[in-house]
Amino acid sequence: MNVSRFRAICLAGVVAMAPTLAPTPAFAQWVVFDPSNYAQNLLTAARSLQQISNQITMLQNQAQMLINQARNLESLPFSSLQSIEQSFERTQQLLKQAQRIAYDVNAINTTFQRLYPQGYTGSTSSQQLIFDAQDRWRNALAGHQDALKTQAGVVGNLDATRSSIDALVSSSQGATGALQAMQAGNQLMGLQLRQLADLTALLAAQGRASSLDGARVAANQDQAREQLGRFLTSNQPYQPQNVQMFH
Repeated sequence: MNVSRFRAICLAGVVAMAPTLAPTPAFAQWVVFDPSNYAQNLLTAARSLQQISNQITMLQNQAQMLINQARNLESLPFSSLQSIEQSFERTQQLLKQAQRIAYDVNAINTTFQRLYPQGYTGSTSSQQLIFDAQDRWRNALAGHQDALKTQAGVVGNLDATRSSIDALVSSSQGATGALQAMQAGNQLMGLQLRQLADLTALLAAQGRASSLDGARVAANQDQAREQLGRFLTSNQPYQPQNVQMFH
């Protein structure tokens, strides 16, 4: 018998004896794979993962909503209220500094009854006529001076208005929420109201000066009529004399 054949016979014998030599377990254990159950478990896990993803997305949306609400409640970092109030005070102070006949109804009525009568009579002395003419001239001059001061104050407010408008426009363009945009719009409206107030004060000052000058002209015409009547009806011959009208 050759060696190769002997080896083959021995190997076959070992293989045949192997089941008898290995220990036999008391109970046989079998691994069973259920594809349907595995697929069901996989589908359940996928659905759970989708629910968790939806909850995360919902929480992110709620967080973004809270951030947006916080931005909408943020106040505008710039305020022009103090500048507006200061301009109002300056303009009002100029009006309060009006000389002689100011913006008071009772004072105006009293002064007009004395200096701007509806008709001079013969009981008024010539010296009184001269004094009244001088007072009317002073009133008109003071009115024009006050109007010029008011004009200067309004022009001086233009620089502050321009600076406030530039700052407000820049703030409104960079507004992060609705509250900031609304506050910027309100302040711009406040600036417009202040400009309207300056314009009103300017018109009042100019109207006062024009009214005083017109009243002076009308009173002087009536005074000239009275003086001409006295001159024509006077029994004494006219004698020239020096008269000081204005200082």
